[in-house]
Amino acid sequence: MAPATSPPAELTGHEGDAAGLGRRRAAAFVAPALVLIAVFLVFPALWTLYLGVTDYRLTGVAASDPKFVGTENYTGVLGDGEFHRSLWLTLQFVLGSAIIGQTVLGFAVAWVMRDRTGPLRRLVEGLVLLAWILPGSVIAFLWIALLDRDGGTLNALLGTPGTAWLLDHPMLCIVVFNIWRGTAFSMMLYGAALGNVPPSHLETARLAGASTWQTLRDAVFPRIRGHVLTSLLLVSLWTFNDFTPFLITAGGPDGRSEIMSVYVYKTALEDGRLGFGAAISLVMILINLVIALVYLRALRNREPTP
Repeated sequence: MAPATSPPAELTGHEGDAAGLGRRRAAAFVAPALVLIAVFLVFPALWTLYLGVTDYRLTGVAASDPKFVGTENYTGVLGDGEFHRSLWLTLQFVLGSAIIGQTVLGFAVAWVMRDRTGPLRRLVEGLVLLAWILPGSVIAFLWIALLDRDGGTLNALLGTPGTAWLLDHPMLCIVVFNIWRGTAFSMMLYGAALGNVPPSHLETARLAGASTWQTLRDAVFPRIRGHVLTSLLLVSLWTFNDFTPFLITAGGPDGRSEIMSVYVYKTALEDGRLGFGAAISLVMILINLVIALVYLRALRNREPTP
């Protein structure tokens, strides 16, 4: 058999040039995204790491000549009573508004609306989505007007003039506020998930005389467990880092609603301790990572749907 002949050198050269041109074009398309990632994600992250090991401040000598302090800021954070209180308040905020409130209410709205059509469904979905898409400053103003002690709408509706909701129940106020605002995301996610449940399963449960809870437990939840875990992960992380409650209570009164994001803001910008604030931010990132790993492990270990 005659040996195979190699392609002409000119053809190989042309193919190489074409491949090189394709790589350059691909790099040109990707370059803007890489620049944005570097400017808005990588550089801030590296800058935060640097600040966390210095005594950098907004004013004073440390502003112009910061000193390297190593892990001093991190040991200070872990031993700070204000940090412990803020972390506890944040866990309450996440548990009450994200895991219990938004998840339960979002699923309930999606479940009730699953078979609805016409104006009623569009009205409910529109109102829920409106709370989600309005700017945070607008929503904060509306809630302050709602909860105002003297002329608030809530006191007028309940007939309880003079009740200072933001002063007497600040944590409850921001929890309810976050439930009201964030339910839309869970509703949309669960609405899509319920579309994956075969109607025959629901019809079989109905003919068997199953209650609503039995239908959810045996026919619905096994099919949407992955969606539930995904929703819990995203909503928990989003709520843990949410800064909007600051617009309503500013962390007060007496720090009773000072969740972690507010605590970082006050430490870094109001007190001017940028190095210490950066250390708190890194601890928050590690806590978020732990939360994400727990959810991802649960999602990976879930039993496959039959």
